Amino acid sequence: MPRAASPNSIDSQISRLVQDSAPGGVFTPDIFALLGSRAAIDKALQRLVARGQLRRLSRGLYDKPRHDELLGTLWPSVDAVVQAVAGKDMLRTQPAGVYAANMLGLSEQVPAKVVFLTDGISRTVKAGPMQISFKRTTPRQMAAAGRLSGLLIQAFKSLGAPHITVSRIERLRRNIPAAERARVLEDIALAPAWMRPFLREVAKEDS
Repeated sequence: MPRAASPNSIDSQISRLVQDSAPGGVFTPDIFALLGSRAAIDKALQRLVARGQLRRLSRGLYDKPRHDELLGTLWPSVDAVVQAVAGKDMLRTQPAGVYAANMLGLSEQVPAKVVFLTDGISRTVKAGPMQISFKRTTPRQMAAAGRLSGLLIQAFKSLGAPHITVSRIERLRRNIPAAERARVLEDIALAPAWMRPFLREVAKEDS
């Protein structure tokens, strides 16, 4: 009969941390770096996968599966994967392309590859069927990262001027609080000249 793991073993400590986390959480080995060597952590994670506590998404990336009564076992959210990867490398990220437009409700298209701009190295991460591409970019492109203005700039770039319609502007104005929209003007100099009138329309006060 195998001997039970010590309560203070790396296996037990990681198991407790995973057990206490919410379903859908994503982990990298570095999250547990204080508990022991990388080799010991990797072995512990492999054993948790074998026991069904964790699922291996790709090399060095794991999640605690969440389940839905109708849909069964779900894949983690894009945000959960990005937070785990960005947290590991202390990166800033900025949603871009079709994904940025989708986040704002400006597009119903679900991209096969989700793109994030970053101030770190370029890389592609696979998480089950999900492919997330991190693209290194300039400091200017990252200056509004994490703010509504950054998301709008990337979404509008993806759509192109002919597709930034009055109805899309109105949808943004309805869905985003006025105070948050007004702050977009603080970053308007970061946007291309052709885009600035659209940002002003989004930011203007309600009549």
